[in-house]
Amino acid sequence: MSSPKKPTRRQKPVPRSGLLGVGLDNEDGHKRVTRGERFTIAGGSAETHERMTETVIKTFEELKQRRKDLNEIEPQELAEIIGKSTPR
Repeated sequence: MSSPKKPTRRQKPVPRSGLLGVGLDNEDGHKRVTRGERFTIAGGSAETHERMTETVIKTFEELKQRRKDLNEIEPQELAEIIGKSTPR
């Protein structure tokens, strides 16, 4: 007979953060949704949806450049990065 195995300890899952962008200015009836690994963009006019998508992609590029993860960053710093990443 084999000895009983010790139950393995389950590690707590690491909390995963993500960004959600919601556009409210859609008047053409199209349903726009763009998903990435850590973000979802929903709604908006074509222009708004494109701006939100560009903003979130640039935001993740900046986080990568700073060698920080979304889980580690303070809300104020994230707001600064998003503001800087928003196309004018």
